[in-house]
Amino acid sequence: MRQVEPPTKKPATPAEDDEDDDIDLFGSDNEEEDKEAAQLREERLRQYAEKKAKKPALVAKSSILLDVKPWDDETDMAQLESCVRSIQLDGLVWGASKLVPVGYGIRKLQIQCVVEDDKVGTDLLEEEITKFEEHVQSVDIAAFNKI
Repeated sequence: MRQVEPPTKKPATPAEDDEDDDIDLFGSDNEEEDKEAAQLREERLRQYAEKKAKKPALVAKSSILLDVKPWDDETDMAQLESCVRSIQLDGLVWGASKLVPVGYGIRKLQIQCVVEDDKVGTDLLEEEITKFEEHVQSVDIAAFNKI
């Protein structure tokens, strides 16, 4: 059997090395085109930054459904609701309310509110409502939804 030697690679001459350097796989043949592309990119980035600056920032809000429980069946629920709605805080908006029967003639006030998360916390809201000690026994959060 005759052995075949693998072909040997001849050393590259400087002229052949320059040929490989001339190949641009990304298509930037001209420096002027690169400058124009850079200017266009800068212009678009500037326009995007201006557009983003004009856009208002999103405010995180939550919808909370509160159960406000009275002491007994003789508590004036209209007075209780007016006390709760009298709480005015920055970032708090009161919504609809209804009276829900609990038992033995006692009804609780179920009231909806929308709060801005960074301004009004649930603890603060509960503290403010429970300050009306003559009307309010306790406050529970029935539902809490992010908007």
